[in-house]
Amino acid sequence: MSDHRALQRIADFDLTDTQRQVRAAVREFAEREILPTVEAHEEARRYPRELIEQLAPLGYLAPLIPEEYGGSFSDVVTYGVVCEELARVDWVVASAVSVANSLVGSSILKFGTEEQRQRFLPRLARGEILASACLTEPGGGTDLAGMRTRARPNGSGWRLSGSKVFISHAAEAGVFLIAATVDPEKAHRGVTMFLLDPAVDGIQINPLPMRTLQRDNIAEVHFDDVELGPDAVLGEPGKGFPILGAALDTGRFSVAARCIGQAQRAVDLSLPYARDREAFGQPIGEFQMVQQKIADMICRTEAARALVYRLGRMKDAGLERCSMEASMAKLMASEAATQNALDAIQIFGGYGFSSEYEVGRLLLEAKTLEVGEGTSELHRKLIAEFGLGLR
Repeated sequence: MSDHRALQRIADFDLTDTQRQVRAAVREFAEREILPTVEAHEEARRYPRELIEQLAPLGYLAPLIPEEYGGSFSDVVTYGVVCEELARVDWVVASAVSVANSLVGSSILKFGTEEQRQRFLPRLARGEILASACLTEPGGGTDLAGMRTRARPNGSGWRLSGSKVFISHAAEAGVFLIAATVDPEKAHRGVTMFLLDPAVDGIQINPLPMRTLQRDNIAEVHFDDVELGPDAVLGEPGKGFPILGAALDTGRFSVAARCIGQAQRAVDLSLPYARDREAFGQPIGEFQMVQQKIADMICRTEAARALVYRLGRMKDAGLERCSMEASMAKLMASEAATQNALDAIQIFGGYGFSSEYEVGRLLLEAKTLEVGEGTSELHRKLIAEFGLGLR
């Protein structure tokens, strides 16, 4: 279990008492209920559905869904704290919360019809269904404006064809948020967002072989002339790119918060190991080079956390689009998680690759967060373009 004195030193001096209580409660739950199962689920390639369902009655599953739809609506910073503390223990459980709230739930809430809200949001909040965002394509990656998944008019509705890849929670989801184009020649002006029940005919979900996150069941999803009614469109045809942008803004906040949890976990594992492990007749934590790594790990975690919380406060203040700040937070937090995992492995030495310790798994998981929802290269480009006034 963690030393709760350490929580007093986290960069939360301006969190409210309620937010601090949420952090302590989520951490206690995650360490008690989730942590003991993570390695076993990874080895068995078992999706942690039961654990995710336990979040609903505690209010941790739907922090951004209003109470009128069954959620536990809270401020954005509190939502980030929930994501951070869950990801500190299990990337997959935290990801389920992130996708249901940041990408899918928030999009339905902001841009959906009342019928769409009533159809999906209460079930998401209760944990009856999970959500999956079908955005990335096999040949597209970061280029969301160049997508090839096509929606063609079919009477009053649509026919959807195409493929998506690296889709988390696909096999477990009860609602898909899908980005497609109604006209490839129009680039981003053809992008349209759809909501779809994955149980309809024409959808094939295939597990994607991965070297990490075996318990997430990451998948390829194929759409073969799937029939969609007119009520499947989220927003308006051809006007989905702003919806996608708003979703990614909030999504990058929650991804960055999850990265902070990953980075913090690397610190939490390294400190006791450096105190207890001895070499040349003394604890390795007394060696200057080990101390340097530990100092760097702590500093980069706190610096990234400050950016993430700042972004959350901007959103709580009512700024709908904070794209530059979202890129800054996601870039710094994801790279902090990866570098902290690398430093932790170096501190652990050969044991860092042993299945007895978590740090080797943390490295692969952190790297996926560095790539997901925009690579570091993309975010550096976006930040520079905002700074230069090109956006």
